[in-house]
Amino acid sequence: MSDGDEGARNNAGSRERRGAQSATARASDGRRSSAAAAGSRLSVRLARLLNMVPYFQANPGISAAEAASELGVTTKQLMTDLNQLWMCGLPGYGPGDLIDLSFSEESIEVTFSAGIDRPLRLTSLEATALLVALRSIADLPGMVDPSAAHSAIAKFESAIAGRVFQGPVLPVPVQAPAVATVRSALEHEHALHLVYYSASRDVVSARTVDPIRIMLVDNNSYLQAWCRRSEGVRLFRLDRIEEATELDEPARPPLDATDETTALDLFVDDPAVPLARLLIHPDFAWVLEQYPMHRVTVHADGGIEATMRFATLDWMARLLLGFGAAVTVLGPPELVTAVRDRSGAALNAYSALAQDDSQALTPSGLEGVGPA
Repeated sequence: MSDGDEGARNNAGSRERRGAQSATARASDGRRSSAAAAGSRLSVRLARLLNMVPYFQANPGISAAEAASELGVTTKQLMTDLNQLWMCGLPGYGPGDLIDLSFSEESIEVTFSAGIDRPLRLTSLEATALLVALRSIADLPGMVDPSAAHSAIAKFESAIAGRVFQGPVLPVPVQAPAVATVRSALEHEHALHLVYYSASRDVVSARTVDPIRIMLVDNNSYLQAWCRRSEGVRLFRLDRIEEATELDEPARPPLDATDETTALDLFVDDPAVPLARLLIHPDFAWVLEQYPMHRVTVHADGGIEATMRFATLDWMARLLLGFGAAVTVLGPPELVTAVRDRSGAALNAYSALAQDDSQALTPSGLEGVGPA
């Protein structure tokens, strides 16, 4: 066998080993992603199961279809949850310790709650943690009913201080009319007509939406809704809704859009959205923490190459111009052109302004005058 044949066989073996290692890594990544998704689904289901016993105690004899609609699940999922709940209870797990339910598609009733209906006795640390959490969301528009939140805060404060609750002392803040309308539409499952200011495009638009839920993202509250004009799920920041009108028609978002496990899928990288390639100066690495960017590589001089999805070319160009020389656009070509054209227009405007100021400050006929 020649040296060339031996080398070719060795190279082929190396490629096979690298391919096998790559396939193993992809499979491992897939298992980790599946496990993370499963964990998220289990946490959502656990919260739903814990709320079911008091819910069915407050609504004895409710039908499976009505309960499923109010709990935001399918009838099939509800019956699966009830079968799971039926086998839960206090330690010991004998017949007298397990939750007992009488349920069918026509009627659901809790016959033994296994103590889940007993009120919790909070420690001072737990009560303080709840108080801090309540205060953090009480003033965010749309997240909670302001009167209920401030009443609960007053009760916690009285309990922690060992006083008898006398009612809230401070006046309860009033919700903005648009926020109150959004909460009402969610409660009555009605569609909404919105007049909304989009900061990313710097425009005000009107649209009809089917509300799904209110969410808290990065200390801002958003309405998640199905936009009929865009035919997709969109987030509307509540403090940017200029007008809201509750329509006399039911909200009908697609079933897959209402799934709680996909509530944050809007923030998953979407290949349909344009991708900017950027080179960030080493002194401006903080930009990666402030914007949804993905680090690609770090150059020898410390410069960081990163990518970022963007919805509109104009918005992205304005954002990048604000960074000046700290961020260089590498692609796509249309974004490079937009940034170059805007920066050139800005420089020309500054030059024209400086020339006008220079002419205004120089007296006519004295341009050549200098020292004697």
